[in-house]
Amino acid sequence: MSEESCDVVVVGAGLSGFSAAHLLKKRQEQWKVLVLEGKGRVGGRTLTQHLPAAHGEDMWDMGGQWVSSSQTHVMELIRELGLEVSRQFTEGKKIHHMGGANAKIRTYTSSIPSFSFLALLDFIQFLWKIERLCKTVSVEDPMTTPNAQQLDSMTLQSFMDRNIWTTELIEEIGLCSRSVFGVEPSQLSFLYFLMYSTSAGGIMRLLESTPGSAQEFKVKGGTQQLSERLAEQVGKHSVRLGSAVTAIWQNEDHVEVKTATSTINCKAVIVTCPPHMAAKIYYKPALPMERQHLTQCMPVGHMTKFIITYPTAFWKRKGFSGEIVARPSEDCPFGVTFDATSHQGSAALVGFIAGAQGSSWNSRELVERKDAVIASLVKYLGLEAASYIHYEEKDWSKEEYSGGCPVNVMVPGMLTYYHAGLRKPCGRIYWAGTETATQWCGYLSGAVQAGQRAAVEVLAAECPSVLSESELQKVRADMNRAPQALQHLTGVSSHRASHFRLFLYLAVMVLTVGSLYLAKDPTFDVICVSL
Repeated sequence: MSEESCDVVVVGAGLSGFSAAHLLKKRQEQWKVLVLEGKGRVGGRTLTQHLPAAHGEDMWDMGGQWVSSSQTHVMELIRELGLEVSRQFTEGKKIHHMGGANAKIRTYTSSIPSFSFLALLDFIQFLWKIERLCKTVSVEDPMTTPNAQQLDSMTLQSFMDRNIWTTELIEEIGLCSRSVFGVEPSQLSFLYFLMYSTSAGGIMRLLESTPGSAQEFKVKGGTQQLSERLAEQVGKHSVRLGSAVTAIWQNEDHVEVKTATSTINCKAVIVTCPPHMAAKIYYKPALPMERQHLTQCMPVGHMTKFIITYPTAFWKRKGFSGEIVARPSEDCPFGVTFDATSHQGSAALVGFIAGAQGSSWNSRELVERKDAVIASLVKYLGLEAASYIHYEEKDWSKEEYSGGCPVNVMVPGMLTYYHAGLRKPCGRIYWAGTETATQWCGYLSGAVQAGQRAAVEVLAAECPSVLSESELQKVRADMNRAPQALQHLTGVSSHRASHFRLFLYLAVMVLTVGSLYLAKDPTFDVICVSL
């Protein structure tokens, strides 16, 4: 077994790892920084593939795909690397099929789904409650949230059961949970859901393609380029592929990072791999209890992404945007699709099979899954959907050293007790990865922010003179933030929505809609579009 030395080791050659390594090299050019990666490629949970298309081949993202103008960290990096973005196509009719087995297929063109009247009123009151709660959540320290323990003791599903009355909206929020997290709402801490939404600026930003929302832009040429170009700037000689870290030993003076073939001595190590993968590394001495519990109890979502290329974007010609929101069923594997036409004009659709629905369908043969996807697209878009060029899918649960996608989540009870271990350094071990981000957690921008934050923490410990006073103050504030005492358990209803409350909400909403109509308020037109 070989032995060598460097200044800092970064575990993981994804966007967070390279963001950390890049900043370290910018601030300390003389430092030797090594990036270790178990996979045979860079990019982590981004993967850009060449696929057969109408005019030969083109490139599509099989992993993380979208960026947003509100995601300042990744947008600044895109500009720095000389890359460009293109706007997600959203023009035309969107298809909405929710509300039970006998639900009608509806279309709409606004940003609000085509709910039935009762479901629309239900959606308004539910959204108001969620946004009100989000305003009380501190992403940096969720324990300061009023009623934190109560909120963390329930799942998103239990909150839905108590606050939603229509089957249509229950299905809709369940789909949102699968699409955003890759898990069912019954698997997700409600406080974590609020914290995650708050980190993005509100729940609607997670769901829309409007300016500032999560699905606003695509990166021309694919998002894997971000890691590839950062690898070039860090230096390809500093990137070791096929070098999975098996153990990290540390003492007061240095760290030993071990792979199957080498031991690397360094001043500090930044671990950027997903929490469930970080848990597979052997640490000596053992990590603090809060960190151990976190990595063992942050399951990763289940998501399969598919790309279907076509001779032409026939859906555009027929007046559709390509966006489909579909209810879970035995016939339809996917929950949502979008237009995926490349910036070079190659026609395609992208869709996601996620959560329990994804687990069920991925136990079947590829041909059965593909045929079901195509049959569902024919049902929603017409016979032309059957005349495709190529079907490609990526099941991220089978990706070695990822083991799932899109993000690791927290189950009930973890956030209030162990959240401090998510970002807090353990001696000379520092933590990054999009799960540790405080802005756009779970997204590419969160990965960039987390990597840069961890790099600044290392610099503050090893050579603080290269940092500004504001950077040092931020690091000190984060390090000195003590866990808050549990809030008194009050203010969260523990019973299901009563008929009286439903009647009260309906009465208020009807009066509101009537008032808007009488006042000729433009909001009335938006609501009517969805009816």
